[in-house]
Amino acid sequence: MEIKYLIELRALIFDVDGTLADTERHGHLPACNEAMRQLGMDVQWSFEEFIAMSHLPGSAFRLAYCLEQRGMPEEKIGRYVEAFKPLKQRLYIEKYLTRLHLRPGVKPMIEEALANGIRLAVVSTSYETQIHALLRAQLGDYYQHFAPILGKESGRKTDTNGLLHRQCLEQMGLTATEVIMIEDSEEGLEAALAAGIPTAVFYNDYTFGKPFRGARLVAPGLEHFNLAQLAAVFEMKMESHR
Repeated sequence: MEIKYLIELRALIFDVDGTLADTERHGHLPACNEAMRQLGMDVQWSFEEFIAMSHLPGSAFRLAYCLEQRGMPEEKIGRYVEAFKPLKQRLYIEKYLTRLHLRPGVKPMIEEALANGIRLAVVSTSYETQIHALLRAQLGDYYQHFAPILGKESGRKTDTNGLLHRQCLEQMGLTATEVIMIEDSEEGLEAALAAGIPTAVFYNDYTFGKPFRGARLVAPGLEHFNLAQLAAVFEMKMESHR
């Protein structure tokens, strides 16, 4: 089915953590706790503690913040964080990533997008190594179609000027009104809006209840929409602003 749009829809840009899969609860958190145990640290996070630090872009930042709150000297914090980053990433990729599952509706949406010639991209706070590993493991048949894949190495996603999103648009040769951003969080929504990108938020159990101001669509999951319905929601929102 050909998808029509007031300004033709040309691409979907996906966030990763909490959007493609519940990586926070079942991937990043256990990998963090195991890395800290292996480093001999007396720190173990509950899921509630981990999510309470979600405004910090990445596990290393969360660890540094946690150790600062404990009064650890800055030099010692730096040594722990530098040892933690590669160990946690290796544990996440080699041990925990294969246990993850895509969120319902993600794979059908990707399949339908490709069938309609709609491009795919990723903008995330995660390390690009982790993003590539997740896509290969969970979406191997479609991995080659994601371009660009922009993560922490390419810039800070949650900068207030939407820098990483603008970079994504530039690399794709598209304008903000030709794409839809798929998100799960308030911080991700704000970053996409800073770049002028219309955004759909499919919240999860730990982002539920946030205001999501400015989102074109807020819903519990992608499984409730096909591509035509998603585009129609955005078209109606655009019509209402004409």
